[in-house]
Amino acid sequence: MNPVLVTGAAGFIGFHLAERLLRAGRPVVGLDNMSAYYDVELKRARLRALQEHAGFSFTEADLADYEPLQALFTQHKFDLVFNLAAQAGVRYSLQNPHAYVRSNLDGFVNILECCRHNGVKHLVFASSSSVYGAGTKMPFSVHQNVDHPLSLYAATKKSNELLAHSYSHLYRIPATGLRFFTVYGPWGRPDMAMHLFTSAILEGRPIEVFNNGEMQRDFTYVDDVVEALLRVGDRPAAANPDWRGDAPDPATSNAPYRIYNIGNNEPVQLMRLIETIEQATGKKAIKSFLPMQPGDVPATFADVDALMRDVGFAPKTPIEDGVQRFVDWYRGYYGV
Repeated sequence: MNPVLVTGAAGFIGFHLAERLLRAGRPVVGLDNMSAYYDVELKRARLRALQEHAGFSFTEADLADYEPLQALFTQHKFDLVFNLAAQAGVRYSLQNPHAYVRSNLDGFVNILECCRHNGVKHLVFASSSSVYGAGTKMPFSVHQNVDHPLSLYAATKKSNELLAHSYSHLYRIPATGLRFFTVYGPWGRPDMAMHLFTSAILEGRPIEVFNNGEMQRDFTYVDDVVEALLRVGDRPAAANPDWRGDAPDPATSNAPYRIYNIGNNEPVQLMRLIETIEQATGKKAIKSFLPMQPGDVPATFADVDALMRDVGFAPKTPIEDGVQRFVDWYRGYYGV
């Protein structure tokens, strides 16, 4: 059995995916550049957990450096690639745009080139709900046009979808893009609201509540995301025989290309999230209300009908259960 490549393996979703693959007996090659965008020790701790599995090997490299990436593909003959590595964060992209160009554009083209020249049978890549940008028709559907991103991060994710489609069309590489909706859970990123709010509430610090608490997010528990990834990974994208150029469906193609939403299909008000964390921690939050931040969108809400139809699964973990699991992990990991 050829190993599965998981880029971003020391990251939040990549770690959980690699662990599930390893527990299922599938060998995994993990790749990560160990960026200092957030706490590197958390990334190292995730890697230590993965290295307890005999089927795991790790390479520290940057997607934007083509030669070591090509050497890895040549060595391992991957059939299945999960590209989860990226420079994340909407607000960070306002201050550091070139980091997004290097990782999310240069790095993604290198992934596509390696897939092209090494016979990869399925590329699954991370997109984002942020591509819906200025759109307000909800729930967001993969069949909607998404040409109005509100941040550079969103624009790079939309670009990933376009680049993947071009390679799928030219070289018949089956490619599936997944638009993640606010993923959370144990081992989550410290720059995300779940981690920031929990940390501040437990330490008695104020939390920053943007858009005066009127934000809505389709919070999606990480185990559900991984289940969707596994099911999609085992189903290589295929051409849609009914696709028409005079009425093009953005989610499919006459090339082997597909886009799915991965969301909980149940948006949660920011104030409800805070109340749920308060219940899980047993402490009240000190709130500092702030206006909407540049690049943010007021609400996200995923239509997951296509995912349910094609792979028989849609995320379903209630926010109360997911938050409790996160808080329990947080207390254990940080010794609170």
